Amino acid sequence: MSQVAQLFLATAPRRPVREVEDAMAVADRGLEGCRRSRPGSGRQVLLVEREILDSLGLSPGQVKENITTRDVRLNELAEGQRLSIGQAVLEVTGPCAPCSRMDEIRMGLQQELRGRRGILCRVVEGGQIRRGDAIQVAPAAVAAQKTGGEL
Repeated sequence: MSQVAQLFLATAPRRPVREVEDAMAVADRGLEGCRRSRPGSGRQVLLVEREILDSLGLSPGQVKENITTRDVRLNELAEGQRLSIGQAVLEVTGPCAPCSRMDEIRMGLQQELRGRRGILCRVVEGGQIRRGDAIQVAPAAVAAQKTGGEL
């Protein structure tokens, strides 16, 4: 079963993210208390697979994700596809390209993360997200119907 392994909030630039047990997702903003929470942004929430972090010898939260997932292949999700997580619904806006700051964690990490840094989402429906919540992925066709076919 796909699930939330860990949750994090970015509270200050260039500082480690803070792990939390639960977070409130706010429609068209992001996670309450997170500095990346901005209306209209396609970068409101970053999800990264725990399995990728493990394969690279990284700890959850180290690459500044908001949600560390387990048992979901994020890179196989299409733009516009929706995820139900706890009480919230997120919409995939696209992959997250690793920035040069990844090399501050470990030299060469930016290159190692290419195509594997996770996905960015916007919050479509707000609600509580908790560690351990199931992640349900809507089939791409269902997401297309809900958005009027615009992916």
